[in-house]
Amino acid sequence: MAKQKRVEAQSIEIVEPIGNRVLIRKDEDKKQTKGGIQLPDNIEIPTITGRIVTISAEVENCDDLPLRQYDKVLFNPKGAIPVDFEGDNRLFVVEVENVVAVFRKS
Repeated sequence: MAKQKRVEAQSIEIVEPIGNRVLIRKDEDKKQTKGGIQLPDNIEIPTITGRIVTISAEVENCDDLPLRQYDKVLFNPKGAIPVDFEGDNRLFVVEVENVVAVFRKS
């Protein structure tokens, strides 16, 4: 009798924000100033910009909110909830009230 190999399907874990929230991937912290000066490894300029990865159904259905998936945004990091989903920990669940600006091209 041949042994049957049990192949387990790998489940993919997703994060779906609920309520008036969006999931943002924070931009990398800057290692260089605008003038071109390279900063030491232990000093970084903190960034509070990122891209919206996912939006909740409530935000998606609200015509008053100009937020869409993949928008580049400026957000208040104090209200951001880190998601320990990746090793570099750059994902944050952010309430819409903490998104203060959306970058648009004219």
